[in-house]
Amino acid sequence: MTLAKFVDKLPIIRTIKPKGRMDGVPYYQMRIQQFKQKLHRDLPETTVWGLEGNYPGPTIEAKKNQLIKVEWMNELPSKHLLPVDTTIHGAEPNKPRVRTVVHLHGGVVQPDSDGYPDAWFTNGYREVGPEFKKKIYDYPNMQRGTTLWYHSHAIGITRLNVYAGVAGAYIIRDPAEKRLNLPKGKYEVTLLIQDRTFNDDGSLYYPCEPKPPIPNVCPSIVSDFFGDNILVNGKVWPYLEVEPRKYRFRIVNGSNSRFYRIGLSSSQPFYQIGTDGGFLESPVIAKKILIAPGERVDVIIDFSKLRGDNIVLTNNAPSPFPRGNPVNLTTEGQIMQFRVSKYLTSYDYSTIPYRLNIIKPLYERDARLERYLTLVRETDKYGRAFLLLDDKRWDDSITIKPLLGSIEVWTLINLANSTHPIHIHLVNFQILDRQPFDVEHYKKTGKILTTGPAVLPALNERGWKDTVRANPSEITRIIMRFVPYSGLYPWHCHILEHEDHEMMRPYEIIT
Repeated sequence: MTLAKFVDKLPIIRTIKPKGRMDGVPYYQMRIQQFKQKLHRDLPETTVWGLEGNYPGPTIEAKKNQLIKVEWMNELPSKHLLPVDTTIHGAEPNKPRVRTVVHLHGGVVQPDSDGYPDAWFTNGYREVGPEFKKKIYDYPNMQRGTTLWYHSHAIGITRLNVYAGVAGAYIIRDPAEKRLNLPKGKYEVTLLIQDRTFNDDGSLYYPCEPKPPIPNVCPSIVSDFFGDNILVNGKVWPYLEVEPRKYRFRIVNGSNSRFYRIGLSSSQPFYQIGTDGGFLESPVIAKKILIAPGERVDVIIDFSKLRGDNIVLTNNAPSPFPRGNPVNLTTEGQIMQFRVSKYLTSYDYSTIPYRLNIIKPLYERDARLERYLTLVRETDKYGRAFLLLDDKRWDDSITIKPLLGSIEVWTLINLANSTHPIHIHLVNFQILDRQPFDVEHYKKTGKILTTGPAVLPALNERGWKDTVRANPSEITRIIMRFVPYSGLYPWHCHILEHEDHEMMRPYEIIT
């Protein structure tokens, strides 16, 4: 189905207010629901999942170092909106089809508020009691001001729940940011980018083709999924009317598998000021920015000299990335449109400061140990391709047990044929370098034979990260300190089809 572009206004995601106070701190209620929503002018209303009647869900804003509580409530029906593959781990026939648990991606939280994949809850149907309809999580916000996002994280069906619509933005505001004089108020906009495919009746399409055929089973696990329509804030190819001035955009890649290498049709640059874990030290000027699933970028676009112009936010990342099909420039090659059509309502006093932040490096000499971890492609018992971390599955014994407070270097050895965005819960890390190596030599000997020099991360990756792109035929080294909590957390590929099919492992921080 081919839909017209730039006929719907970009929805501005509302910011939710606290419901009240609980134990003396702000308390939010977030009901996960099924409802209908208009996603494009020419589509019938689409049945989606979302929160508080919105897809994407409303934005939660919190102040740095201010504890809040969020009650996540499952009000979904017992039938899933999409085909559930009961052949994969965590979604077996004896499990409820509709399960949720919410993870605050990038959040520094205790294990029992992290949204552990096995900590799912239902709407009280089947044998599960009403006490499992909701969970209250504590978010202390003791971390740098930044853009996080929340999304469903239930084992075996994360890709389906997020695709159905269970996702939204979460912003931590640092009062010290005011001195930077960045664009703010209506000139600061969150852009949650996702891709979807629709059936003729406007319903969401997700593949259910047995490959290879499995008797009496309609699986929905595929190695990747790429929708042929790009949505921003829940609208297909929307437009945003802007004034001829500077705007700040907090961009989240909320797609299941799709990478975006964004640019502007005007050939002007972005001024990137932040990444996953907050501000960079200084703005990075770039005409293209690559964003993997789960990553966030914070950019300023200056429209001051473009009065009357229409500018398209473009994408030229192949799918799968980086060796997949080239972008169709008439569909996924376009994301949204900016129309510099509004009058300047007041003088633009905002600035793009030279210095944003001080980032203290972590040093390899302080690392307690270096772990060598492989990203491998295997075949499951049905002959389907699936990806693993260190050749292990979710339920295998825990092999990574860092000491609380210790520093480690993780060397990610990508033996597969695509880039994997690796997300580690709880911690922020720094990227040390990437280096090409001989994959076949490693497979034969288990030893790394490098084939070129180590390369430092791109300038816009030299900040705090929680998701890193591990490229094929490269080793990617990251360094992190395991603070401030002990306990059990996951790490996984953030291509959701990979995560759901065993490319996820627990690790345990011990004391």
